[in-house]
Amino acid sequence: MLGRNRPQPAPRQPLLWAALGFSAGICAGVYLWRPPLWWLIAACAFAVFAAYLRQSCPRAAYALSLSALFIAGAFASEARPQNPANFDVLQFADGRQVVITAHVTKENTPRDLGKSGSSQRLDMETETITSGGGNHEIHSGLRVTFYDKEVANEEEVQPSAHSFHYGERLRFSAKLSPPSNFRNPGAFDYRSLLAENGIAALASAKAASVEVLPGFAGNRVELWRTRVHRSIEGRIHALWPPDQAALVDAMLMGEESFMGRDMQTDFQRTGTYHVLVVSGLKVGILSLVTFWLLRRMRVAESWAGVITVLLILAYAVLTDVGAPVWRAALMLALYLCARMLFRQRATLNTIGAAALALLIIDPAALFGASFQLSFLCVLIIAGTGTPILERSTQPISRALRNLNAPAYDFALPPRLVQLRLDLRMIAVRLERFVGNRVPLNILAVTGRLLLLGGEFLLISAVLQAGFALPMAYYFHRATFVSLPANILVVPLTEIIMIAAGLAVALAYVWLAAAKIPAILAGVALEATYSTVRWWGALRVADARVATPESVVMVFGTIALVIAIVFARKRLLLVGAGVALLTASAVWISVVPPRPVVKPGVLEVTAIDVGQGDSILVVSPQGRTLLVDAGGLPRWMHSELDLGEDVVSPYLWSREFSRLDVVALTHAHADHMGGMAAVLANFHPRELWLGVNSPAAELQVLLRTARALGIPVIEHKAGDALEIGGAEIRVLAPASDLDAATTRPNDESLVMKISYGQTSALLEGDAEKRTEKQVAEEEPQAGLLKIAHHGSATSTIPELLAAVHPQFAVISVGARNVYGHPRIEVLKRLAESKVPTYRTDLDGAVTFYLDGQRVTPELAALH
Repeated sequence: MLGRNRPQPAPRQPLLWAALGFSAGICAGVYLWRPPLWWLIAACAFAVFAAYLRQSCPRAAYALSLSALFIAGAFASEARPQNPANFDVLQFADGRQVVITAHVTKENTPRDLGKSGSSQRLDMETETITSGGGNHEIHSGLRVTFYDKEVANEEEVQPSAHSFHYGERLRFSAKLSPPSNFRNPGAFDYRSLLAENGIAALASAKAASVEVLPGFAGNRVELWRTRVHRSIEGRIHALWPPDQAALVDAMLMGEESFMGRDMQTDFQRTGTYHVLVVSGLKVGILSLVTFWLLRRMRVAESWAGVITVLLILAYAVLTDVGAPVWRAALMLALYLCARMLFRQRATLNTIGAAALALLIIDPAALFGASFQLSFLCVLIIAGTGTPILERSTQPISRALRNLNAPAYDFALPPRLVQLRLDLRMIAVRLERFVGNRVPLNILAVTGRLLLLGGEFLLISAVLQAGFALPMAYYFHRATFVSLPANILVVPLTEIIMIAAGLAVALAYVWLAAAKIPAILAGVALEATYSTVRWWGALRVADARVATPESVVMVFGTIALVIAIVFARKRLLLVGAGVALLTASAVWISVVPPRPVVKPGVLEVTAIDVGQGDSILVVSPQGRTLLVDAGGLPRWMHSELDLGEDVVSPYLWSREFSRLDVVALTHAHADHMGGMAAVLANFHPRELWLGVNSPAAELQVLLRTARALGIPVIEHKAGDALEIGGAEIRVLAPASDLDAATTRPNDESLVMKISYGQTSALLEGDAEKRTEKQVAEEEPQAGLLKIAHHGSATSTIPELLAAVHPQFAVISVGARNVYGHPRIEVLKRLAESKVPTYRTDLDGAVTFYLDGQRVTPELAALH
């Protein structure tokens, strides 16, 4: 039917163009700075000229109006208030212990840390800071993590978790620290995110030492909102076991604190993570069910729309997950208003109106991934999927209505009338088996369900092709299993939302009755997670991609625009648009970009991973070796994965899709913690080790490598290797080293990598014993990676004399608890006149060895 329907002209979408013009102006305001007054005067002038020409020259007036909106966008970008955070509190972030009096402005649910107790993260506003005997009245945003007492052994009774709530005034002792970023290209700007939310400093304290002060500080409306939110969470955990309750919390309330990282990763791999957040999908389900029920109850359409909007607004307030729900609520309100005004076809115009309103309120939202993905999703569905369905399946779906009413035939085209006649004839044949009228209804329902399934497949396929670019750019994922996974998960999500919402509501009235819909939701939850785990376990589900090249992003954007423009054209053009969009998705997902490297030189880059090591080596011929991958010790109780969240984004920003070799110097968390993610994301051809120690964490990593088909190779002192024009000589560990009698640091894999007359010595965490052996091997090198983060246990004078480096680099974390780098090591380097770079001060540092000299270069940081 697609080719036999006359193409319908696309309705005019002035508000969509207005939103695009305003968005372009916001970009201009960011990258082409001018005084805000200039933009304001220019916008007013263009608007006046547009009004003057409105009657005599409409086209010119339209162009001038768009220009006025463009300039207004630039003005809004320049004039918007900057970071709301008050940074006065940072004067006390110097390592000293201070007493803080503050009140809770945003509470979070406590997290269970197993035998280590529990933790609760709170956003607070300081009232006073007591330091050095003086009280200082300061009102700054503070993010504090309160920890409960650790459990010494399994027999010890677990203490009850402290839980602090909105508006409570607390006094506690802590050390303040400023938020910091990992200063690598491609790193997430955590500091700016906190500042935009009014957070100026971080702290942590033991919950048992906190003093709760009398009084309340806050908003009474927000107090009641948090109480209702907490009450609903309590009902959820009373109705479902922990794993299912964690999913219901995320899907219904946007609360992810009960979910582990592994569970979230499974949903990310399959492209179904959207079901775990309160988003437009959830708003759509709730609004559809509410509107349908109200209409079945004979409520007038206008009142049903008003009640639905009010319910969704209340849901947005209750969940408090921010912009995504408010965007969806605004779009829903605009859609229902358009429906009541009989403008159902103006979907793109509605999208434009919603986007324009939100960008006027917050111009910075344009650069957020959430904003872009939300509107891109609706734009793809409304601009490409819906026009195709209007000319293919929907005429057939309309023909399947009222099959027992022959008079309706006269309103349909001949081919659809023939379809209705054929179905009536089949129904007559079936009547002898199942009775009158039933067969016709069965045929109609069956046909419409099949069409609905086909429509869902088409929309999902178009969405997956259209989302290939943003998924690669923001999340570095190619979701090859997204289509089949969503086909199963999205319908189950609808069941979960309805059944879980009903169960929670009934739990306030009759807990026993609430168990019935809770069981139904539980079955759907198990089916959902089983589906996600099965698809996520496939190798193809974990395909990661580097940041696309500029030409690929331009091509993908043009392909999407063409697909939207051609969606209402002839069949041939529709197919061409969809094919072009599909081709761009395949290019983005399958064809790896060219890595950003300097050919003909040996590159050694110390990646900023905080208190840990990760060194990228790129050979003159472009072969890659990653030495260590950073990591965090278990006692930090952090879900941050340095391999996934820091090392991989840096490599992807350099457009690396694969690594040739990964080397692990030794089995310490700050070197190997991120290694599993690196192996999974980059599938190196080999994994090198110095010593295969019996450490449990190392053995888990080796099992992961073998499961991925990565050969594990041990190298000892005396081994000589070659990688892409660079020579590698292994200087430690010794072949006769007994791992049972040595410290893990003395098991470090020490390598000298040379190109021409230049070389670099990478020591891992080698200590004095190993360094003395290395110093005997004549390891002269222009670049020295200082061992053990500048600890006093390493960098002995004999080694410095033997290496005689031109430059040194220390991979170390800012304000680390170990006091690295030690002052005596820095003095030793200064006395040897070795210019020293540090990742805590300089961020990622790159050294280029061209065979004759070593050239340092700091990464371009943002």
